[in-house]
Amino acid sequence: MLDFSVTFFITIVNVLVLFFLLRKFLFKPVGKFIRDRSEKIQSDIDRAEKETRQAKKLLEECEKKLAGADAEAEAIIRVAREHAEAEAEKTRESGRADAERFAAAARVQAENERRAALAVFRMEAAALVVTAAGRLLKRELAGEEHVRLAREALEELE
Repeated sequence: MLDFSVTFFITIVNVLVLFFLLRKFLFKPVGKFIRDRSEKIQSDIDRAEKETRQAKKLLEECEKKLAGADAEAEAIIRVAREHAEAEAEKTRESGRADAERFAAAARVQAENERRAALAVFRMEAAALVVTAAGRLLKRELAGEEHVRLAREALEELE
C-alpha cells in the first residue's frame, strides 16, 4: 500500500512553504506589475483616443476656417476687381474728357490761327490791291488814303 514516510510530509511542507513564499515574493509583485502595466497601457490608449478625437475636432475646425478664408479671399478679390474696374473706367472717362478738352482747345487754337492768317492775308491782299491801283493810276497814295482804300477793299471782299 501506500507508505507515507516522514520525507513525504517534509516534501509537502516544503512545497507549501515554497508556494507561500513564491506567492508572497513573486506572484503578488508580478501580478501587481502586470495590473499596473495593464492600467498604464489602458490609460495610454484612452489618452490617445481622446487626443485623436481632439485632433479630428481641430482638423474640422481648421477645414471650416480654411473654407471661410477661401470664401473671404474670393470676396476680397471680387471687391478688388470691382474697385480696379471702377478705377479703370474712371481713368478712361478722365482720359476721354482730357482728350475732348485738348481737341476742343486745338480746334479753338486752329480757328484762331486761321482767322489770324486770314486777317494777315486780307491785309496783304488789300495792300497789293492798293499798290496795284496806285500803279494803274500812276500815283502814290498818301497814308490816310491808302488805309481808307485798303479798308474799302476788305469790306468788298467780305
